[in-house]
Amino acid sequence: MGLAGGTGGSRGGQRRRLGLCPGAARPVAGACHRGGAGVPVGSPAVAGQSTGAGPTSDHGGEGVSQAPRRVGIIGGGVAGLTAAYRLLQRGHEVHVFEAGDSWGGLVRTFDVGGGRLECFYHHIFTTDTTIVALLRELGLSPRLVWRDSKVGIYYQGRLYPFVTPIDLLRFTPVGLVDRVRLGLMGLYLRRQSDGQRFQSVTAREWVSRFAGERNWQVVWGPLFRGKFGDMGDQVSMIWLWNKVRLRFSSRRGGPLQKEVLGYLLGSFGLMVDELVARVRALGGHLHASTPVERVAVDDGRATGLRLASGTFVPCDAVVATVANRIFLRLVPELPEDYAALCQGIPYQDALCMVLALRRPLSRFYWLNISDRSFPFLALVEHTNFIGPENYGGHHVLYISNYLEKGHPYFAMSEEELWAEYRPYLALINPEFDDSWVVGRWVFRGSDAQPVFTVENAGKVPPHRAPITGLYLANMSQIFPEDRGQNYSIRLGEQVASLVAQDLASVSAYVI
Repeated sequence: MGLAGGTGGSRGGQRRRLGLCPGAARPVAGACHRGGAGVPVGSPAVAGQSTGAGPTSDHGGEGVSQAPRRVGIIGGGVAGLTAAYRLLQRGHEVHVFEAGDSWGGLVRTFDVGGGRLECFYHHIFTTDTTIVALLRELGLSPRLVWRDSKVGIYYQGRLYPFVTPIDLLRFTPVGLVDRVRLGLMGLYLRRQSDGQRFQSVTAREWVSRFAGERNWQVVWGPLFRGKFGDMGDQVSMIWLWNKVRLRFSSRRGGPLQKEVLGYLLGSFGLMVDELVARVRALGGHLHASTPVERVAVDDGRATGLRLASGTFVPCDAVVATVANRIFLRLVPELPEDYAALCQGIPYQDALCMVLALRRPLSRFYWLNISDRSFPFLALVEHTNFIGPENYGGHHVLYISNYLEKGHPYFAMSEEELWAEYRPYLALINPEFDDSWVVGRWVFRGSDAQPVFTVENAGKVPPHRAPITGLYLANMSQIFPEDRGQNYSIRLGEQVASLVAQDLASVSAYVI
């Protein structure tokens, strides 16, 4: 969910823009009996949008409910759009409210050299079956390509390839015995189908014990501290177990082969565009630049949404796809035990500087920085994965960071941040020069990475909040998976299924 402010205009004008003026639609459950400053129910199309001809499919095999209900969705990222799409396919009336001015959340895009590029780097794994199925459904499979990745590690002034067993054996910063132990650790984790045994131990403790302290200090420790900050040493081993299994599973021809990653030519923004188009075609209402101020709760039930503009939107169900801290602010009535689950999962914010270069910086797609004196975590050279011909011949480099809220880098201007980063690029490639830089952009993403420590691992808030008709679907609920588009889509589909089941189990009318 973005940070844009509220919209202006009269309340009546706002009601018309939202498609909430009186119309011929029948009353829906819970919408016709509420008092207060609600607006009448009706669902003519938002200006400039088609109402469509109704549902065209029944995803998941569930029947369409007997009477359509109104569902309000907070957040227009991938999870929110997916939930909207699935609920519309089941015949419900859906309104999606996004505080920002664009759709897709962390999958939003911008132009580089005439090509479309994500503001934050994206790829998928061969095991990401949910997104692959959705791309097929949306007719985008022909644009999905699979290519070998090139992964490396920077350590003490040298770049080391770090993909195959041969690369591992040549990784001299750790001794031969520890290299063998690190390889055996990967093979062992890959064969463990149940990660519960790793939940109550930190990654630091487990890796140090089974692969050696040197492997933690050189390989894993810098990455954990870079990704999770001061909480890196407390992160549960179950996170690393899942990460290792995922990376091994995405190898072509077995564990001894190179890792294979997928990308949607033209950017994953095409998927967002198609979801938006289908939501509109099915009669969904998309409200950008429309922040939600509060979820209305009456007698233990979610009754609608209060917008920042003051408009009240009655709803039979509310789905929040925002981060936990925002959810807690929107619903102060949440019971203490559920609120504690939400509060117990901290997040890191994302900071990405994107460079368009005349020349490649390195030969790697993904370069982990195992040196915490560097001001960033990793370098992702997108055009070592998807060719520069897609971006006007420019070489695209992401400079990636995950940082705690309030970190000084977030307050820096683009020029100030560049002054911090620039000297370290010359350490990666001594030939690097400012004349290489054609373009430079900075993007910030709040609450991008949930942190699962041994204290909160497995303590995840359920999708059904303890307020009737209220649901939560966000990245804190994908445990033990790591964040990614595949899981955002899965979250959206799961919560849509729950909402549809619950709405089908209650009476169609409340008098």
